[in-house]
Amino acid sequence: MEELHCIEHLKSQPFWVCFLFALGSLSALKLSVILLKWIYVNFLRPPKNLNRYGSWALVTGPTDGIGKAFAFQLARKGLNLILVGRNPEKLKDVSDSILAKYGGIQVKNVVVDFSGDVSEGIKRMSEAIEGLDVGVLINNVGVSYPYGRFFHEVDEELLKNLIKVNVEGTTKVTQAVLPGMLKRKRGAIVNIGSGAAIVIPSDPLYAVYAATKAYIDQFSRCLYVEYKKSGIDVQCQVPLYVATKMASIRRSSFFVPSTDGYAAAALWWIGYEPRCTPHWPHQLLWGLAYSLPESVVDGWRLKFCLGIRKRGQLKDSMKKE
Repeated sequence: MEELHCIEHLKSQPFWVCFLFALGSLSALKLSVILLKWIYVNFLRPPKNLNRYGSWALVTGPTDGIGKAFAFQLARKGLNLILVGRNPEKLKDVSDSILAKYGGIQVKNVVVDFSGDVSEGIKRMSEAIEGLDVGVLINNVGVSYPYGRFFHEVDEELLKNLIKVNVEGTTKVTQAVLPGMLKRKRGAIVNIGSGAAIVIPSDPLYAVYAATKAYIDQFSRCLYVEYKKSGIDVQCQVPLYVATKMASIRRSSFFVPSTDGYAAAALWWIGYEPRCTPHWPHQLLWGLAYSLPESVVDGWRLKFCLGIRKRGQLKDSMKKE
């Protein structure tokens, strides 16, 4: 009876009141669907079985930070590993640690200096993966600024390394691994992007780094569209701050996960959306950034990065003394 009374009451209202009520109801329904979907994909959706992509995973930049955590998480899933990095001693240390913990897998180390002769390194890597069922590729290798700098302060060596490692490295590794995936009609490629290029409207004093990560984002999306029907899932993961040496953050927190925490969450997202932010508190920060005027975010970011620049310059001056 109460429902009928409400309906009759609405019928007696002017058209514009009914229209606003319908609009509000649709908006509430839309928000409810968005919230339920967010809860599902973050907490209820099952991860894909990565072994179905292939028995081997290749990880670049695996000797530290997120890349190292990815290697351990993939080994935990039972995948054999090809670890690609520039330091043979560090590669051996990581592979020995993985084998000590997960003895049932195989690990191959390939030395590639992405800031040096990339073509020669890719040739060695291609020879190492020949005949292997490489189903998962984690393009993690990357470099950033030592600290914030205006663009005119970026020296030639840093500029070269940013482009060679972040752009050329990821591109050529993908180019080398992709044909095997196409032949087998299955595979997952994960490229590590950055919130510096996607979440915030600008990253002043880190312009070239942010631009290289914007390349990674667009590169990933295009490949996702190109190869989705071929059974290959391409994804750009967009972390915000993670407790790594590159980020100069030692301790993890609610909004800053440890490398292990990030990698564990990241594996749950592989094979789904073409772009994602696996650590769910990062999604809250992304939403906050999008809700603010760009000029406000730009101003905050410039002030924040100027502080990083000042501290970095102070450390440099102390080293020279």
